[in-house]
Amino acid sequence: MSGDFLGVGWTSPVRLDEDGRVVTAKYEDCVYQSIWTILSTAKGERLMRPDFGCGIHDLVFASNSAATIGEIVSEVTESLIEWEPRIDVLNVDVYGEHNRQNQLLIQINYKVRSTNNRFNLVYPFYLG
Repeated sequence: MSGDFLGVGWTSPVRLDEDGRVVTAKYEDCVYQSIWTILSTAKGERLMRPDFGCGIHDLVFASNSAATIGEIVSEVTESLIEWEPRIDVLNVDVYGEHNRQNQLLIQINYKVRSTNNRFNLVYPFYLG
């Protein structure tokens, strides 16, 4: 089955079902959670893997400008290419809502390589 390549692992955050067993994420959901983990982890946050994660967290105090948006697109794209080999990043788009100046939405369109299925994920990012 092509889904076997995508893997099965614990959900993030770890949860238990009603029988007390660890809930698992399978296949495309496992990939989705992996992407979310990469984006949520600041570089240097993991002691044994300081290069893991995404550099967007260095931009928390940046201004909401075209330059910041460009840096976010670059950091997200580079991090996903480096840390998630099961996908092809199709495009990354960053946009804000006019009534929330400190929030940017990072929309990632990607394709799972083994199945050719396309997905998107929207990750909220807050400027301080």
